[in-house]
Amino acid sequence: MYEQESGLFDFRRTENSSLLLVIDRRDDPVTPLLNQWTYQAMVHELIGIENNKVDLKEFANVPKDQQEVVLSAVQDDFFRVNMFENFGDLGMNVKRMVDDFQHLSKSSQNFQSIDDMAKFVSNYPEYRKTHGNVTKHVALVSEMSRMVEERKLMQVSQTEQELACASGQAAAFEAVTSLLNNESVSDIDRLRLVMLYALRYEKESPVQLMQLFNKLASRSAKYKSGLVQFLLKQAGVDKRTGDLYGNRDLLNIARNMARGLKGVENVYTQHQPLIFQTMEGIVKGRLRDADYPLVGNHFQQGRPQDVVIFIVGGTTYEEARSVALYNAANPGVRFFLGGSVVLNSKRFLENLGEAQRISKSSTLL
Repeated sequence: MYEQESGLFDFRRTENSSLLLVIDRRDDPVTPLLNQWTYQAMVHELIGIENNKVDLKEFANVPKDQQEVVLSAVQDDFFRVNMFENFGDLGMNVKRMVDDFQHLSKSSQNFQSIDDMAKFVSNYPEYRKTHGNVTKHVALVSEMSRMVEERKLMQVSQTEQELACASGQAAAFEAVTSLLNNESVSDIDRLRLVMLYALRYEKESPVQLMQLFNKLASRSAKYKSGLVQFLLKQAGVDKRTGDLYGNRDLLNIARNMARGLKGVENVYTQHQPLIFQTMEGIVKGRLRDADYPLVGNHFQQGRPQDVVIFIVGGTTYEEARSVALYNAANPGVRFFLGGSVVLNSKRFLENLGEAQRISKSSTLL
């Protein structure tokens, strides 16, 4: 495109420079494999969000008028305020919203005069909207709580976070093996655990990795043979750009040590997507040209003010949260995030399986 339509990129020169960074999903295959514990990301991971809509038809205890709901930060004040909150704080905030609504309901039924009735009728659309909102968020949080308990996701997620953020191969192997043997752990959770272990320790423990492959194949009937190996082939350490685990670059090693010494505020949300490092690298001018080459002759002078990051292969709501929080803390630069699709672990594994199928058929040809 740059060669054929170079005029497209002859922008009017301004003092505010812009940057488009196109990166590959394979640089960070960990983020879309993790369970999520903040509201928006958790809804997408456990239920699914499509064009801001959530389909709840398959859940038994959901009221009929709430079987398809909209989650929009523009139209829904509660969602806008709580979309990045962790699940514990969210539960408290939902309870507070229910208490406030119950108080509103009692006061609205206590008509002392014709004027009171007239006020209620004029405010009725707002009352109905509030009622719908309360029912929607209670339904979502209730269903997610049920799924967390049913699938033992707190135990699973703690091991996932340790695989993503901490080092300790022997303890990790023991924890993953224990969860593979747990009857309550679902097939998709078993697969994700083995993938996360493989990505972290592919070079360190090939024998234990093979044991986990065999255990996974024997425990999970739906497991597609070779999918973990295919992930390593596509997004293993030799294929990735950047410092995914913070153990290559001295600065990242020091940062991780400092985080470890300070302790973790919440064990379930300690993971930080690679995109955070990338944003820091852009702001501080630390991105290596060898890893992130420039197209054309538009030399980047100084720190860009507007940065569009596009992830080929899909982005995640955890990364969207990371970008939003970074923007809030760094007013001098604006980051915009895009991707081929918004992934959750199910979609990521489906795409990986499809890529494996295409790879096999092209090999046969």
